[in-house]
Amino acid sequence: MSRIGKHPVQVPSGVTVGIEGQTISAKGKLGALVATLPPEVVITFEDGKVTVAPRDEEKRSRAMWGMSRSLVQNLVKGVADGYTRRLEISGVGYRAAVDGKVLNLQLGYSHDIKFAVPEDIKIVCETPTVVIISGADKQRVGQIAAEIRGFRPPEPYKGKGVKYAEERILRKEGKKK
Repeated sequence: MSRIGKHPVQVPSGVTVGIEGQTISAKGKLGALVATLPPEVVITFEDGKVTVAPRDEEKRSRAMWGMSRSLVQNLVKGVADGYTRRLEISGVGYRAAVDGKVLNLQLGYSHDIKFAVPEDIKIVCETPTVVIISGADKQRVGQIAAEIRGFRPPEPYKGKGVKYAEERILRKEGKKK
């Protein structure tokens, strides 16, 4: 039995959920999201709770059960509260700035990196070394954060580069004389 899948997803007030076959849609203050769940699970919505159950006792059905419940949870939480990733930039002369719908990154290359901000994502630079990415879709926020981090991942000797705020960089010792 799935430890995650057996718990129903609470739908907060202000969020409307619609189910059509294997497609679930959620609409809240931060927008609307839609997800298509695998055919091995059954979705029901009653008393303000979304319940996901396996269609039968096959191994794949049980495997899809917990994942489907997590997708529904991410959908509901995303339209209600949203998701945020925080990136920190460290290094001499490394900085970021938002110019309208373009994130301008100076990461020690001979040129500036211009990253176009998608419509469904909000990027804010509260200081030149902190970038905050937020949006309703958890997967999309994480993907954009990973792309920005990929321009200059943190290096292990001085820790220069773009890193997640909660990330710990394993440091290496430099060469000895």
